[in-house]
Amino acid sequence: MSRQSCAVLLSALVISACSGKQNLSKPKDALVTPSGLASKVLQVGLGSTHPRPTSTVTVHYTGWLPDGTEFETTRNGQPVTFSVDGVIPGWTEALQLMVKGEKRRFWIPGKLGYDNIPSRPGDPKGDLIFDIELIEIRSTSTSPAPPSTAPDQTAS
Repeated sequence: MSRQSCAVLLSALVISACSGKQNLSKPKDALVTPSGLASKVLQVGLGSTHPRPTSTVTVHYTGWLPDGTEFETTRNGQPVTFSVDGVIPGWTEALQLMVKGEKRRFWIPGKLGYDNIPSRPGDPKGDLIFDIELIEIRSTSTSPAPPSTAPDQTAS
């Protein structure tokens, strides 16, 4: 590699590091479900119990747009608690793959997120990236293994 190529590469890395945006590209070894949800474990969790759609969970999370822009986080405050089936379909599927204490990065296709028709003003459009840390699972109906396919979102 020439000196000029090295200088250009180094400049790009410095600009990227100083911009405050992360490299959020999906790695080749990411787990991909049949629905297109991709994930990579960042921190191994404890046990083998997975949340069910009816479970209540407590999480910390950060969400980014594909360009690296952070649009939402709980890291500056308290974790949030909610029902697994009360969030976007990508989260409902994602949470059921996790165990307590696990931290995982998810690449959620637009069709499993807000798509191009956000339900609230300010919700992002298209593909999304989230780091989710599963702090607690509250439910008596838990599963010893993650679902093999995405939950049916049409059932009531």
